[in-house]
Amino acid sequence: MSNTESAPHIPVLIRSILKAVAPVQGTWLDGTFGAGGYTRSFLDAGAEKVIAVDRDPLAFEMAAPWAGEYGDRLVMQKGVFSKMDEYAQNLDGVVLDLGVSSMQLDLPERGFSFMRDGPLDMRMSQDGPSAADLVNEASEEELANIIFLYGEERASRRIARLLVIARGEAPIVRTAELSRLVESCLPRAKPGQSHPATRTFQALRIAVNNEYGELWAGLMAAERALKPGGKLAVVTFHSVEDRMVKRFLTARAGAGGNANRFAPELEQDAPQFTLKSRKAIIADALELDENPRARSAKLRVATRTDAPAGEIDAKAIGMPMMREKKP
Repeated sequence: MSNTESAPHIPVLIRSILKAVAPVQGTWLDGTFGAGGYTRSFLDAGAEKVIAVDRDPLAFEMAAPWAGEYGDRLVMQKGVFSKMDEYAQNLDGVVLDLGVSSMQLDLPERGFSFMRDGPLDMRMSQDGPSAADLVNEASEEELANIIFLYGEERASRRIARLLVIARGEAPIVRTAELSRLVESCLPRAKPGQSHPATRTFQALRIAVNNEYGELWAGLMAAERALKPGGKLAVVTFHSVEDRMVKRFLTARAGAGGNANRFAPELEQDAPQFTLKSRKAIIADALELDENPRARSAKLRVATRTDAPAGEIDAKAIGMPMMREKKP
């Protein structure tokens, strides 16, 4: 048994979520099943059924020892949450826990972590182009744009240039090798600062898995899949994702006009959501003591109205957009 199977999984902000969406009832969709913490919590709290969605087949393999306890109340669906409205309609609730899961980080062979040497992979679905493909095949300009936009790394051009030079001598195929190269471009981290490779690894992971595109499409899919009165709860771990969720919900709730003051004026006949609160819910002292991973987590909750679902432009919710490639 791997350490990810035996280690207890603590769902981030779960007490706050259950309180915000109470009473828990009907059919819920967990769009980021992972180690199953949210799904089990909702089933235990009173949900009649949870549809558990994940693109990673490992998530369902890991759930095999306990999934049978819930019988047909648990439905496991391989796929992406951006297509949730194809899996279910008239949902009582949707919960999303964004980012990489602890089980993926803890397995060196998945290549997500700079802390453990492994193949440079990072594919949540375990298929398609890998991070190694991206690092070794993308142009220097594209790599710099990815690292800057998705990782908010100011030294992106310096890092991209070194990666192109290094791959010219031999392909970059290991996480430790990539981490070492990035570290060589940046000042040594001071105590309390994040590892120098953190932002680059985040950027590559987001690009490989199209995480921002998935979030944008997933928020609209949730709007289509939820029934009137249905709840949407989204947990984010960094500022770009939180900004996208905040602007989406602000626009869909008709609160304060445009989600982005630089975007064209949005026409909206009736709000699709009502906000639980304008401010994000964050971890309290008790949770931070129990689960340090919660320190950067933000929860936003909204309730679906009976207004028809619609669409919203990616730019209007602040989704980072890659520059168009030069011809």
